[in-house]
Amino acid sequence: MNNTVSQTAPSLRAQPLQQFRFNALRRFKPLLFLVPFLVLFFLFQIAPVIWIIVNSFMADQQFSLEHYQEIFASAFILQAFSNSLWLAFWSSAISLCLALFFVASLRRVDCWVRDAVVSFTNMTANFSGVPLAFAFIILLGFNGALTLLLKKFGLIDDFNLYGQWGLLTLYVYFQVPLATLLLYPAFDALNDDWQAACELLGAKKWQFWQQVALPVLSPAILGTFIILIANAIGAYASVYALTTGNYNVITVRIASLVSGDIFLEPNLAAAISVLLMVILAFITVINQTLIRRSYHDKK
Repeated sequence: MNNTVSQTAPSLRAQPLQQFRFNALRRFKPLLFLVPFLVLFFLFQIAPVIWIIVNSFMADQQFSLEHYQEIFASAFILQAFSNSLWLAFWSSAISLCLALFFVASLRRVDCWVRDAVVSFTNMTANFSGVPLAFAFIILLGFNGALTLLLKKFGLIDDFNLYGQWGLLTLYVYFQVPLATLLLYPAFDALNDDWQAACELLGAKKWQFWQQVALPVLSPAILGTFIILIANAIGAYASVYALTTGNYNVITVRIASLVSGDIFLEPNLAAAISVLLMVILAFITVINQTLIRRSYHDKK
């Protein structure tokens, strides 16, 4: 009997150990499927960022701040930053306002109409680059169909598609569908009974939107605004195809420094890219701070 007990005790002690090993294997096995993704993420996201940061401080094979000094001493490069930020901010603000009105109206129409419009918006959100620039040239160029029509009726005297305001129009066009798709799910948080309750209490419709709807939607609005700014700052193909690189924005400057036949300066392009990442990171931190405060105020 003693022998039986002595043989059973080790087996009982081994069972929890085997169970622990089985649970650990079952828990960490899904991580194996993440290995290919992590490898690709490192190769195409982390490694290029590391290369850019390291090479931005290299000049003549030595560590130096020469490229950053050149950026802040160059009025041309600073103008590129200014133009990009101006286009990104105003196109994002205008697109966000238009998308808010658009989505608020879209939620009130019939289901099949809403689905059709959302599908069309999803398609237009992917219409960018060279085809978009070509379409704008045909419609709003110096001899564009819409430009000539507006001039005929005396609605405009002159419109330069290839300047600041023309590019702003182009940016707004491809920003509105993206803002609409990002804001559309956020409106599910609004309950129709809230507006009815506000009306029973004597509140106007604008008071409902000011004091109820917009505070509820504020995290989604702020997040969408940041995404729109990042999307606008990173736009390159449409701007280059429309202006052939003659309008000074930061993406065109970076591309000219890494693909130019004469002025090939990849290290300077890396320094500009680092400053661009710092600007986007700063904007993102501000956005996250405002979102946390909005959640805190709701509680």
